[in-house]
Amino acid sequence: MGQVSLKGMRKSFGAVDVIRGIDLEIRDGEFMVFVGPSGCGKSTTLRMIAGLESITAGDLVIDGERANDLHPADRGAAMVFQSYALYPHMTVAENMGFALKMAGVDKAQREQQVGRAAEILRMTNLLGRFPKELSGGQRQRVAIGRAIVRKPKVFLFDEPLSNLDAALRVDMRVELSRLHAELGTTMIYVTHDQVEAMTLGDRIAVFNKGVIEQLGAPLELYNRPATEFVAAFIGAPRINLIDKPAADAPTAHQKLWTQLLGAGSDKVNRVGLRPEHLQIASAEQGVPAHVVLAEHLGDSSIIHLRVDGVSGLLNAKVVAGLADCSAGQTVGLLPNAAWSLAFGEDGRLMA
Repeated sequence: MGQVSLKGMRKSFGAVDVIRGIDLEIRDGEFMVFVGPSGCGKSTTLRMIAGLESITAGDLVIDGERANDLHPADRGAAMVFQSYALYPHMTVAENMGFALKMAGVDKAQREQQVGRAAEILRMTNLLGRFPKELSGGQRQRVAIGRAIVRKPKVFLFDEPLSNLDAALRVDMRVELSRLHAELGTTMIYVTHDQVEAMTLGDRIAVFNKGVIEQLGAPLELYNRPATEFVAAFIGAPRINLIDKPAADAPTAHQKLWTQLLGAGSDKVNRVGLRPEHLQIASAEQGVPAHVVLAEHLGDSSIIHLRVDGVSGLLNAKVVAGLADCSAGQTVGLLPNAAWSLAFGEDGRLMA
């Protein structure tokens, strides 16, 4: 079992409120991701679950037992940090079994548990090596293996892939997904990378300024973000957020707004539209726009555009070959209004 409940949890450092009241039910066997910008409180929340930070107010319940005052070793949680923190003078097997040795587990049982973890992580051939002989991805797998041998109720991951290069991060995301499917253990994963959040999580909790802005499945957050903050944080390239035009705004701005919303939009303050829902056409069609930069990525192109009167640049993501344009050109924009998101003055999604 690995059910975790956060009930009104708060954390303050002196007069500074870092976590301002979190209620969250994490299901047994779920892969829960905490995502948000630096300083939003996601890592602090994870450290409170682990017992590395005290809880100022509220309750932490693990499998029905209040865990606020339990020693970290008694909570049934194992944490994997951003830093591998491996002992350089120990082999992979010794690093993985060290916590068991300190707990008084006999050598035969240690070797059995370490061997099983190595099989799961596909690193049996590395058990005799030292950390200096391993790649970054292999070292992170050792750190994960060190957690696996403890057979925890809950795995806690604090940005474990941030020190790896892009290719290794992709490989490790695949490994973590496979590991979760094989073990079936509850996993709570902290990251600032929304791609990791979208690809790994059963559900995602988006943190902002010490509270959870929205909780939901990845595609739910992408397609129906509750606020402008969530809309802007989830998705790459970023969503286009278009302000309501003033009465004397340039014609292009007003035309774009009308195509997105039509009539009866007085209460809408801003409209969001994902880059893939903004089509590029000839200059004679749609809303006139000026190409500032065209990034041709092979499978697709990201076109950065300026529309007269619209604050900032708009981004369009198109399949490669459908928008053969370059900086300095004037093109037409055809927004797919069916996918537009209307936000009110409070920054929340309107029904």
